[in-house]
Amino acid sequence: MRISASGLTAESLKMDIISSNVANINATRGPNGEAYRRKVVSFEENYDNKLGMLGVKVTSVEDDKSPLKEVYDPSHPDAKPNGYVEYPNVNILVEMTDLITASRAYDSNVDTLNAQKSMISKALEIGK
Repeated sequence: MRISASGLTAESLKMDIISSNVANINATRGPNGEAYRRKVVSFEENYDNKLGMLGVKVTSVEDDKSPLKEVYDPSHPDAKPNGYVEYPNVNILVEMTDLITASRAYDSNVDTLNAQKSMISKALEIGK
């Protein structure tokens, strides 16, 4: 159950980050004064030697280092002296693909958790 629960937590965070990426797709200025940078979530296997259990943990949420998009628009308030505006490096197709993948992984973890609960319930009924 802990494996599924850790998977749910990790995929939920991934979907939150994807939502943030999509919400900021046109944000030319963030709190730091620069265009929003796409965030990427990294996972790794988490093994507990004492309990002998596996799971997933989020190792980092980092900025995507790919270049920002530059669009020529000298009338934009955030235009550089050369007339170009930096837009986030967010690609809606990539984000939607990642969202579908994360959503399916989340659903798979829910199904696994429900199957485990059902098996435990059936095992308890045997003892009655």
